[in-house]
Amino acid sequence: MNKTILYFALSLLLFVSCTQIKKEEAKKKYDANWESLKQYEIPTWFQDAKFGIFIHWGPYAVPAFDNEWYPRHMYQDSILWHQTDSTLSKVGKHPVFTHHESTYGHPSIFGYKDFIPMFKAEKFDADAWLNLFKKAGAKYVVPVAEHHDGFAMYASKYTRWNAKDMGPKTDIIKEIKEASERAGLRFGVSSHFAFNWDYYNHEDRFDTGNPEFSDLYGPAHSRYAKVNNEFLQLWWNRTTDIIDQYNPEILWFDFYWDRPEFNEYHKKLAAYYYNMGEETGNEVVLQSKNMGMESFPEGTNVLDIERGKLSDIRKDTWQTDTSVGKNSWCHINNWDSKTANELIDDLIDIVSKNGTMLLNVGPKADGIIPQDQADVLLNMGKWLNINGEAIYNTRPWKIYGEGPTKSEEGHHSEANNESSTSKDIRYTTKDDILYASVLDYPENGVFILKSLAQDNVYESRVPQSIDFISGNNKIEWEQNREGLKIEVLGDKPGEAAFVFKIYF
Repeated sequence: MNKTILYFALSLLLFVSCTQIKKEEAKKKYDANWESLKQYEIPTWFQDAKFGIFIHWGPYAVPAFDNEWYPRHMYQDSILWHQTDSTLSKVGKHPVFTHHESTYGHPSIFGYKDFIPMFKAEKFDADAWLNLFKKAGAKYVVPVAEHHDGFAMYASKYTRWNAKDMGPKTDIIKEIKEASERAGLRFGVSSHFAFNWDYYNHEDRFDTGNPEFSDLYGPAHSRYAKVNNEFLQLWWNRTTDIIDQYNPEILWFDFYWDRPEFNEYHKKLAAYYYNMGEETGNEVVLQSKNMGMESFPEGTNVLDIERGKLSDIRKDTWQTDTSVGKNSWCHINNWDSKTANELIDDLIDIVSKNGTMLLNVGPKADGIIPQDQADVLLNMGKWLNINGEAIYNTRPWKIYGEGPTKSEEGHHSEANNESSTSKDIRYTTKDDILYASVLDYPENGVFILKSLAQDNVYESRVPQSIDFISGNNKIEWEQNREGLKIEVLGDKPGEAAFVFKIYF
C-alpha cells in the first residue's frame, strides 16, 4: 500500500511539474533572434496614450549647475570637451570643472560621490508628483532608473550606490511605481547606464581613478576603449534587475547601448523583456534611439528621437523625448522653460505623424518640482482637458497636415524649428471624425483648411457639420475651391492651438 501511495504521489508530482514547465514554455513567446522578435506589436494602449512624463532626478540635482552631465564635466580639466551652444570643441578646463573647484574644492578632494549624502530628497512626495502629471494630461510616467553617473534610483542588487541605501534612503522607483498605479498612469523606467563605461575621466589625479570607487565611476581604462565583457555583464545584471523588480510597462534606453559591443544584447534583452510582459500580462514597450546600424530592425521596438521630430507620418508609432527645459534635463539654477504653447504645438505635430511625446521635468534635489515647470504642465493640462479628444486615441489622417512650417528631422534638431503660424494645420482621425488643429489664431478669425477644398485629392465626401471644440464661439463655414473656410465669431477663446471637429 505504501509503495502504491508513493507511486501515485510521484506520478502526481511529475504531472504537476510537467504541466508547469509547459505553461512556462508557452509564456516564452520570444527567442533572441530578429525573426522571432518581429512578432512584437506595439500595444494599443501606447498608441492611444500620446503623452507621458520623463523625470531626470539624481545626485546631479544637488549642484544644480550646467546640466545633468555635471558629473562628467566636473572632471574635465585638460581634455577635449564640447561647447553646449555650438558644435565646436575646446581643449582645457570645462566651465563646470572651474565652478566645481571654486565651489566645492578640487575633484580629488570633493568628488561626485560626495554629492550623494547631500541628495536627501526630504520633500519628495510621489503622490504629489503623479497628481500633477495626471492634471497635465499625461498617460504614462518614465523616471530615470539610473543615469550615466552610475547611481541607481532603486534598490539595486548589484551596486551599493543606490537610493535605498544612500542619499534618500528609499526606493524612489518603487515609490513612483506605486503612486502611478494609484493615479492610473502607466509606469516605465529609463536606463542610461551603458554610457557609465566612458562617462568619467579616470585619471589618477581624481577620485575617479581610485579603485575603491570603481563600482560607481566604472573601471579605469583609456577613453573610448572597447566595452569589456565584465561591464557588459554588469549592465545586463543591473538592467534585468530593474525588469524583474519593477515589471515596467515601458523600458527606455539612452544612446550608448547602440555601440557594436551591445549588439548581441539587443536581441537578448528584447526577448527577456517581452517574455516578462507575456508572463506578467503586461503589454510592454521597449524604446531606444536605434542609432546603431544593427540596433533594432523596424517593427521590433519603438523608435525614440531625442529633442527632435519626424518630418512626416511613420507607419509604426514612435516617440519624441524632450524637456520642459531648453537648456537642461535636470534641475539647474538658471533653468529656462519652454512655454506650454510651444509644447502643445509640438505635441500636436508629433501626434499627427503617429508619434507620442515624452516630456521631461527636473525636480530639485529636495524633491520639489519647481513652480515654473509645474505651471507649464498645468497649462498643457488645461488645453488637453478641452481639446484632448483630438490627441488621445487618435490615428494619423492621410496627410499629417499643411502649412509653411516644416519640422527638422532627427535627434537634437528641435532648436532649428521655426514658430508655427495660423496656416499650419495638423490632422488626426478617430472613428469617422476628422480633427483639424490649427497652431495659431488668424487675426481675422478666419481659418482656411486648404487640404479640404472642393474636389481635393484626400477626401471626396462633403463635411456634414463642424464643431469648434476650443471655445463656445459660434462658427460659420463653407467649402469652396480655396479650401474649407471656417470663421470663428467673437473674441479669441485662448492662446494655444485651436481645434475643429469635422463630421462627414
